[in-house]
Amino acid sequence: MKTIQGPSIHLAQFSDVAAPFNDLPSIAAWAAQLGYKAVQLPAWDERLFDVKLAAESQVYCDQVRGMLAEHGLVISELTTHIFGQLLAVHPAYDVLCDGFAPPQVRGNPAARTAWARERLLLAARASRRLGLAEMGTFSGALAWPYLFPFPQRPPGLIETAFDELARRWLPILDACDENGVNLCYEIHPSEDLHDGVTFEMFHERVGGHQRCAILFDPSHFVLQQLNYLDYLDIYKDHIRMFHVKDAEFNPSGRQGIYGGYQSWENRAGRFRSLGDGQVDFKAVFSKLTQYDYAGWATVEWECCLKHPDQGAREGVDFVNRHIIEVTDKVFDDFAGVPVDAAQLKQLLGIA
Repeated sequence: MKTIQGPSIHLAQFSDVAAPFNDLPSIAAWAAQLGYKAVQLPAWDERLFDVKLAAESQVYCDQVRGMLAEHGLVISELTTHIFGQLLAVHPAYDVLCDGFAPPQVRGNPAARTAWARERLLLAARASRRLGLAEMGTFSGALAWPYLFPFPQRPPGLIETAFDELARRWLPILDACDENGVNLCYEIHPSEDLHDGVTFEMFHERVGGHQRCAILFDPSHFVLQQLNYLDYLDIYKDHIRMFHVKDAEFNPSGRQGIYGGYQSWENRAGRFRSLGDGQVDFKAVFSKLTQYDYAGWATVEWECCLKHPDQGAREGVDFVNRHIIEVTDKVFDDFAGVPVDAAQLKQLLGIA
């Protein structure tokens, strides 16, 4: 068994136009002061990181790593969720997703997809230059509007969507393989890869690609009412990244999983700061340790009630308290006695 690394913090929810959250040196100093050991870098946020330059320049990558080292930090992983989202966009979401893309490709879905593909390829190369072995992403969503349809889905609709999803991702998975990087899809509502069945459908279509992996975030399982501990048992061999994020689900006679179009604070299912929700993190950390998860435990703060500063402060202690320092001893070794082959037969009553 291995001891989980941590705590790391995903910077996507903290970067801002205001200091100290508007550049990497400043936000690194803030994270280090709180006690984090690593930062997870959003590759789309140019205030913090230039993914194109990182893909092309070892000097730039070494400078980034050196600056972080001065604060006692390393990079746990790059994340590419926005790029992955834009690789596969259903037309219903074109207008909203255009806001994630640069002005020159807005209003042009084909150009936007090509831009996202290029960015994902750049991020794979940047990960290699940074010495990283995992990269997080979203799958995108071609079929999501048909999740609970009426009229019913026509035969072949979902199969066609997943065939196309696999076609778009295969060259990127191959590029990740060339760069020694596992591509970890966050299993997430609103993405086509949102549970175990959909991951299996995709994994089969990419030929069981060795770089096709999972970013595990139990909060999204609470909101779906999916058994996240059973999920760990089933998909343990695919999990390469871990977001430590809490959630709660409190259904009523008025609303349930779908949330009644309510704001986050008024939904039955809500993301919460660590320790304020319903995720059994003792069991999660225990299972990940048992299954030899060797990656990082990364705090991803999302809460509709608590201020992010408090969430970030509390997250350090929360992860530290849950990381299990694996033992190199067996607790009942003191009671063991040496026996030879003849004695083993004697114990079993074998002549």
